[in-house]
Amino acid sequence: MAEPRDPVYGVLWSEDLEEVDREIGRMATLCRAKILEPGVVRRVLAKDASVCGTDNAAAFAKLHDLLMLHLALRQKTADLMGQAQTAQLEDSIIERLKQLFPDLGNWPAS
Repeated sequence: MAEPRDPVYGVLWSEDLEEVDREIGRMATLCRAKILEPGVVRRVLAKDASVCGTDNAAAFAKLHDLLMLHLALRQKTADLMGQAQTAQLEDSIIERLKQLFPDLGNWPAS
């Protein structure tokens, strides 16, 4: 059996996180929520739909659930790869999301 910090695990968890985050970007776009702006994720997790620019209850519910999934995956990734590697992974995902979904806001805030 492979060690938990085996690079293969990193690739697999990276792909999972990226796929979830891409779907978060799609749902945030449908809701017109600037998910990359400071505090917006926290408000979505608290089910505060006022961060949305449009009323789309189904997309907002999915956005909330996807953020919960992201947090669970992030914790598992950190457990397997370590906090530093996980932070690097998240930085690269955020950069790709900014390119794919420029209307999601700016993280970190300028």
